[in-house]
Amino acid sequence: MDLPLGYKSKSSGLVCKLNKSIYSLRQASRKWFYKFTLALLTHKFKQSKHDYLLFSYGSGDKIIYWLVYVDDIILASPSKDMMHKVQKLLEASFKLKILGDLKYFLGLELAKSSDGIILSQRKYALSILEDTNFTDSKSVSLPMEANLRLSDSDGDLLADSSIYRRLIGRLMYLTISRPDITYAVSTLSQFSSKPRTTHMNALHHLLRYLKGTVGQGLLFSAKSEKRLINYADVDWAGCPDTRRSVSGYCVFIGDSLIFWRSKKQQTISRSSAESEYRAMAAVAAELTWLTGLLSDFQIKAPSSMLFCDSMSAIHIASNPHFTRGLRILR
Repeated sequence: MDLPLGYKSKSSGLVCKLNKSIYSLRQASRKWFYKFTLALLTHKFKQSKHDYLLFSYGSGDKIIYWLVYVDDIILASPSKDMMHKVQKLLEASFKLKILGDLKYFLGLELAKSSDGIILSQRKYALSILEDTNFTDSKSVSLPMEANLRLSDSDGDLLADSSIYRRLIGRLMYLTISRPDITYAVSTLSQFSSKPRTTHMNALHHLLRYLKGTVGQGLLFSAKSEKRLINYADVDWAGCPDTRRSVSGYCVFIGDSLIFWRSKKQQTISRSSAESEYRAMAAVAAELTWLTGLLSDFQIKAPSSMLFCDSMSAIHIASNPHFTRGLRILR
């Protein structure tokens, strides 16, 4: 009997004992997804080209969407018969555990009503405050002090930086439903390698802000119009250490916020117009991806509008020699 890794047994009836379970291996999730994808494609599911974790089956009112995160799955369909059909179809190949209507998923809390869907992470935010002993702290009105400029050299180095890094990691996951803290978390995460006392003080300020807004979330309105509306802005040379600008932009479908980002630009811009134009280019790239993703959901956005407050960047973007087919509004 040949054993794995090239070892050969001298007698039959032997088996290998794993020192590490398959869920602890780095390639476990990749192998599982590969097998799962093959099974779905065999049952004539269509894999999205814009998000490989999204699958669809059927068309029109008889369509079902399948979103995968490792071994956690979300099913969505306007037809209950289609839901039961797909469940029975896949139970023949996999052992499934049906949890019913979606209310809690990977720390996300969802509530449905006639007005739409409310997404929040209240329980997750409360757990952060409890673990850091900030449940009884005094709340503040802003996630970060106004005009605060943090640097790599301000303050003294922390004796134990692991606490700072662990807390930043948890707050980064909280930004899934909290666009109001995205800029603060993005700024503080830049000092994770060598955090200092000033960075920890700013982090404590953010926790006090969470104390007063623990139940805040997002409303995806059922009455939103199918139009992409985008806003872009830049903090020119906002980083005092690298002099790089910080781009910030958000995307709405009607009045529902679906995408947002705050990120330092990769290069140094010599003017505010240049940094604003880079932010607009980043939003345009995201719009191209979102338009394709919406088409997988059978949604055709009639138009996309990008709003910017820089006249110089607008003139550059409106020049046909630089870009075509992009409508910029001030």
